[in-house]
Amino acid sequence: MSPVRLLISIAVLAGALTACGGDDPSAVTTVAPDDGEGTTSSSAPDDALQPDITNDGDDVADDGETVRVHYAGTLDDGEEFDSSAGGDPLQFTVGVGMMIPGFDTAVEGMTVGESKTVTIAAAEAYGERVEDAIVEFPIADVPEEFRVEGIQVDLGNGLPATVVEVTDDIVRVDTNHPLAGEALTFAITLVEIVA
Repeated sequence: MSPVRLLISIAVLAGALTACGGDDPSAVTTVAPDDGEGTTSSSAPDDALQPDITNDGDDVADDGETVRVHYAGTLDDGEEFDSSAGGDPLQFTVGVGMMIPGFDTAVEGMTVGESKTVTIAAAEAYGERVEDAIVEFPIADVPEEFRVEGIQVDLGNGLPATVVEVTDDIVRVDTNHPLAGEALTFAITLVEIVA
């Protein structure tokens, strides 16, 4: 199998598997997949995410609006996996599938200048880990450069995959997102709604 065919095969498989607030600016909300209701408690927002913003109280993020946010994402153990601190705010359109569902839900209804922290359940983030998403290929069909455990494989469609095992006979590739199965906590500040 050629490298291109291998990548296309993995991409098709990954695509198929993928198919299968409040007013207090320091609120912590847990976004649950089942009922969509959250619980809140106080938490101090991350100062690194506090840009100089003037809020007139009229700018509320609604579905279909393009917004710019600063954010920091952490795992349950406190490890930061992503952040916009020190860079440009993230720009996206609310409610159109550009972001994970829980992030969209968290930003919708925020006002310009508002900050909050949300914990998003795995089902509303990158989904639960799926064992069927680990696929095997005969080693003879896999180019040598892909026969290295731990390397990231570019699927050509933006979906990540990781080579998790190489034996004399097979190469196993995990097409789960690296953050699948993880609850994600985001500190979010709505910087602006783009006109």
